[in-house]
Amino acid sequence: MTPTPPALQPLLDDALIVLQAPTQVWSDATGRIGSAPIHGIYHGDLRHIRAVELSVDGSDLESIGCSSPTPQRALLTDLLRGLDDETADPKVRLDRERVATAGRFEERLRVVTHLDHAVPVALELRLRPDFAPMQAVKAGGTSDAQWTWDGHVVRSGEASFSLTAEDADVSADPDGLTVRWEITVPPRSSVEVSWSVGLDDRTLVVAAAPASSSATQPTADDPRLARWATRAMADLAALRLTLPDHPEDAFYAAGAPWFFTLFGRDSIWAARLALAADPSMAASTLRVLARLQGTVTDPATAQAPGKILHELRSGVLSLPKEGVHLPPLYYGTVDATPLWVCLLADAHDAGMPEHELRDLLPALRAALEWTVVHGDASGSGFIDYVDETGHGLANQGWKDSGDSIQWRDGTLAEGPIALSEVQAYAYEAATRGAALLDELGEPGGERLRTWAADLRERFRATFWVSTGEGRYPAVALDAQGSAVDSLTSNIGHLIGTGLLDADEERACAALLTGATMSSGFGIRTLSSDAQGYWPLSYHGGSVWTHDSAVAVHGMLRSGLVEEARGVATQLLDAAEGFDYRVPELHSGNGKIDGVRPVPYPAACRPQAWSAAAAVVCAAALA
Repeated sequence: MTPTPPALQPLLDDALIVLQAPTQVWSDATGRIGSAPIHGIYHGDLRHIRAVELSVDGSDLESIGCSSPTPQRALLTDLLRGLDDETADPKVRLDRERVATAGRFEERLRVVTHLDHAVPVALELRLRPDFAPMQAVKAGGTSDAQWTWDGHVVRSGEASFSLTAEDADVSADPDGLTVRWEITVPPRSSVEVSWSVGLDDRTLVVAAAPASSSATQPTADDPRLARWATRAMADLAALRLTLPDHPEDAFYAAGAPWFFTLFGRDSIWAARLALAADPSMAASTLRVLARLQGTVTDPATAQAPGKILHELRSGVLSLPKEGVHLPPLYYGTVDATPLWVCLLADAHDAGMPEHELRDLLPALRAALEWTVVHGDASGSGFIDYVDETGHGLANQGWKDSGDSIQWRDGTLAEGPIALSEVQAYAYEAATRGAALLDELGEPGGERLRTWAADLRERFRATFWVSTGEGRYPAVALDAQGSAVDSLTSNIGHLIGTGLLDADEERACAALLTGATMSSGFGIRTLSSDAQGYWPLSYHGGSVWTHDSAVAVHGMLRSGLVEEARGVATQLLDAAEGFDYRVPELHSGNGKIDGVRPVPYPAACRPQAWSAAAAVVCAAALA
């Protein structure tokens, strides 16, 4: 008996997506929906339709063209040689245009002939309703949801989709819906039919945001950089979401397919990296997160007064293989709170009016209080984290996989863990938060500066390690207060925060651009000299575009312009290899292994902070 293959997370790298958050449609490169686990039509955290099978009586569909000129639109062409004559040139084809908008997917099918006689054509669609939760899809599972059809709407619980197909015969059976058109195409002419679905989920906690009126295209003399920036800004526009109770304030969804919702850290970093292109997004993101700022101490949700959330969902997020079960409103992030303060300072520097800053003063004070008082969960003297529930995130920095914090010999660090970059965020938040309080004529600035200065000295005395690769800040302190000695990309996040002096920043930049950390397509998350290094490890050797862009961001602020340009050039080379839509992450294989970056096949795309990296790189390469 052949064993049942294990359920695995779907691969994404060779799939086609059209999207406008919170709606997304995944297919193969020829437009077929249903052959791979990720395929389907999604709205929010639910896959409404698993498969869309198109057939033409009497002919195969032979794909010859596929393009996606915008995130929302794809153009597909198939030959219908079974309906053609016997000459060499193909004369009958099917052109398809598919468009995703928020809550709607439409496809127009146009049969075109160059034959001298009329061509009868029978087109048939098979739609298979699914209603699988996104977390089940991510785990490689299937859905057993029940659904009903009333002749126009398919329903399953609180979710539904309506089907429109003019001039078609529509029927239903237990396996799905059949849509059939019988048409005749006149000689040397064409006939078009269309179908669409309107998607709804009453449990959805996010909504589409209106287009930005303030976003601008980064300028670029390099044609490659211009193409990357254009694609990135279009993807960012497609990832805009809002919360229904305040539709005027938008934020970036973290990315497709898994993260079409509000994430504290991701939404902050995306807005921060894209600040020069759309400063209004920074201000609105700050307001969205301030409204959900923690007010009580609740270990079950990791909430604490002043804390910025990790993520928002419509229900419990369960990842059984990882032992993770997160409540709908989850605060298990150690870095979003100081990063919120840093984004506020950036937004004010970029022109946020004083009255908007003053409106956020209570949230600023609460975030600073959490940072300097409550962020030290274990009494270590540094901001740290530990999951108190046993089913939350074991690691609560941006590298949040279970094996991301490890020693050079590959041993995993034990928590509570104090990450190096979080101390840098906290230092920057305290010093810049103090400046904001001073500007508003509010007390408390001197206390913050004193705390920051003490943190800076204690960090210098505790975090720095010396190994065969040199002297650098450790990735973290573990439960015993020992410095976890791996050389990682985390040190790039320290540059530009003020935590390090100029010589220390130059030393970190030199290591990041050295042979063991630089892949040629960006900075590796872990040194290739570390025992645990693997180029396809999620956080242990791969390259994350936003991670490298954060280093570029810091290098520019610290005057390390040549180093910033070098890393930005590598990211631009990677962008070219991915047709200018840079995924969430890619392999840490170097350029010696090929002229293009090797994909991490399960990487999300588009990803907001990867797209926003184009804005920072445009500044570095200006």
